[in-house]
Amino acid sequence: MKVLTGFGDVQAAGAAVLREALAGRPEPHAAGVRVGTQVPGDRAPETPQLPYVMVRLDANLPHSSMANARCTLRVTVWHTAADPAWDLAVLCQGLLIVHSGDVIRGVRPGTGPLPARDTATGIDLSTFTVLANVRPVLL
Repeated sequence: MKVLTGFGDVQAAGAAVLREALAGRPEPHAAGVRVGTQVPGDRAPETPQLPYVMVRLDANLPHSSMANARCTLRVTVWHTAADPAWDLAVLCQGLLIVHSGDVIRGVRPGTGPLPARDTATGIDLSTFTVLANVRPVLL
């Protein structure tokens, strides 16, 4: 019998890592943060939906041996102003870089954080990418 391998849901795993790591953080810019994998429907600065962190899979490159996958995760942080968006993005990037777990075995910095403006709402955000090595799983 041949052994079949695949890879876990790195996007969901990245969101779970940040959701757990940000819970109870003392930094003011992390207070009340929500983490998900979808663009928030209402992300205006006057709503209680902020701050919001979105984790999305940008690229997925399995190694030919199927012993590892290298994935690019893009993290976007919406906040009430530019400075706390930047600060929260830096914190999220640091939390991902030190993570090693069942799905994501290691993380390296990619790009950013980079300040930007949400074209739909005009509010400030920050975004960055990380390169995640993903463990194979038996199917």
